[in-house]
This record gives sequence, C-alpha cells and structure tokens, in this order.
Amino acid sequence: MSAPTKKGYIRPLDIRHGRVDMSHGAGGRASAQLIEELFQAALANEWLAQGNDGAAFAIPVGARMVMATDAHVVSPLFFPGGDLGSLAVHGTINDVAMCGARPLYLSASFILEEGFALAELKRVVDAMAAAAREAGVPVITGDTKVVEQGKGDGVFISTTGIGVVPAGVDVSGSNARPGDVVLLSGTIGDHGVAVMSQRESLEFETTIESDSAALHGLVADMLAAAPGGVRALRDPTRGGLATTLNEIARQSGVGMLLEEAAIPVKPQVDAACELLGLDPLYVANEGKLVAVCAPEAAEAVLAAMRAHPHGTAAARIGSVTEDPHRFVQMATRFGGRRVVDWLSGEQLPRIC
Repeated sequence: MSAPTKKGYIRPLDIRHGRVDMSHGAGGRASAQLIEELFQAALANEWLAQGNDGAAFAIPVGARMVMATDAHVVSPLFFPGGDLGSLAVHGTINDVAMCGARPLYLSASFILEEGFALAELKRVVDAMAAAAREAGVPVITGDTKVVEQGKGDGVFISTTGIGVVPAGVDVSGSNARPGDVVLLSGTIGDHGVAVMSQRESLEFETTIESDSAALHGLVADMLAAAPGGVRALRDPTRGGLATTLNEIARQSGVGMLLEEAAIPVKPQVDAACELLGLDPLYVANEGKLVAVCAPEAAEAVLAAMRAHPHGTAAARIGSVTEDPHRFVQMATRFGGRRVVDWLSGEQLPRIC
C-alpha cells in the first residue's frame, strides 16, 4: 500500500516512466501540471511565468512587423544533427528572417498523442528550449492538445514567429530583376538526406548531418554589408533549391540561369542521393538560404556570408534573366542547358 498523501497534494510528474494520457489535454489539474513541470520548466522566461493565455510585448514605434507560422511533423523525431524541437525553432525563425526581419518572439502549439512517453517529450522540449536560447528568441506563449492513441504520431509542433524589419530594408520574392546575382549560403541536401538515412536505417562511411540552424544572424550581416543590395531571401526547405528559385522567378516575373558546377553538394550527400534516386536540387535544407542581390552588391554580400559560421561555403550560383516564361534553367557541366522545373510531387515526405 502506498503511503498516504496530504489533501490537495499532487505527485510530481513521472517523466522517466510516465506517458501522455487524455487528462493532460483536458484543461484540468493534469494539464496544468504538464505545462508547469515540463514545458515551463524548460522554456522558462518572464512572459511564460505570467501564466496568461497570451503574451503582451512592446514593439518599436513605427516598426514594420513580420509574422510567420510553420507546422513541424518530421519523422523520426531525432536525426543526425537535429530533432523536432530545434527544427520547430529554426524553421520559423528562418521564415521571419527571410523577410529581412529580426526575430523577436515565438509561440508554440503541441499536438500530443496519447501514450507518448514523457521522457521523449522532455527531450523534444529541452532541445527546443536550447535552440531558442541559442538564437535569443524566446517562446513566450503556447498551447497543448492531446489526441487519442492512433490518431497522431507522437508529437507535432506548430510555431509562430514575430519580428521587426529594420528601417530601409525591403526584401521580397517579388524584387528580383534581370542582371541580379543568385547566391547560396552553402551545400544543399544535407537535412533531407540526414532524415531519410535515419528513417531508412542507412549507413554511410561518413555521417550525414542535418544543416538545421537559425539564420537571422547571417541575414543581419548580409543586410549590413550592402544596404539596399539584397533584393530577395528564401530558405530552400520543402522542394529544395529548385522549387525555391521557381517561386522567386514566378513572383518577380523573371527567369534564372544557374551554373551546375557552382552549386555546392557534399560528396556523401551526392552519393546518397544517387543511391536513393533523388536529385539534390529538390532535397530539403533547414540551415541554408538563397539570396538575390543587385550585381554591384553581390561581392560584398558574398564576403559577409563567407565570414559567418553558417555561410563559409557560400557560392555565386547564377543570375537573374529576362524571361516572360519565368523559366529556371541550368548550364550543365557538359555545356548544355536544361530546365529546372517545379517539383511535381514530394520526394521526401515528413522531413520538416
């Protein structure tokens, strides 16, 4: 027989052996305990400590605001170089940063499946907290829901980010002009191949790790290096580099010409893609960006990228052309040209 407890006493959450149950999403005492002992303990900050349904915060007078939201359903939850928790932070911070904004705050919504181990949930939340602290962008409000066993897949996370655009910055996918230069911050395909190799239990001589990272510091350095010179920014996540460039071409009403030999791909990623029947151009990235720059600003921006830890392998990969058909084309290593079209389906499901 267990020892008697005092009236009103709540036994601490059994994170080591416990599992999510429906009471954790019912809005009662169990929900409050999960939030306080797991979420608030990991994500602690002054806004969460207030315990309100939302968070109030000040913004600079006259500032232009940016808001971005993203849902994260990656499988498996943990993979070489990253995990669901850090990905949920990096992905939304990067969406805000690609608008030229400085990310300020995040919100997070968790959908938990009944029976999911609390120890695994703690790993995810701890990783999320560490990523938010490293980026300097706190999670200031959130929500948790629980669905019946078999109606989810462990945990899904949706995050929303708020940021401010510095004065004089105008970054948009509709700003590319013929003659502009296309820059890429590093190797492509790392994230998608890392997730797929873990999912399929593939082993390679060299470990392939996700490139998942928050890019707002890199963006700030690029914008400072050539004020007004960065026209468009985008992080090539789902659909990869090829789809991202087609999006910008369509928005701006231009074409693009890429140089195949200039696009950096790690040899082990290239080999893995060949083995899996994938094209690295369409594989997702979570720590890379594409920039379209005015030609006179390109060298300064490229130098700033290469000076930053997340841009050491940055490269000039092509140019913007005048094309009413808005085609993205590639000059191949063999001297020909081919159209780099939209991705018609999804090569790798659930990689972000």
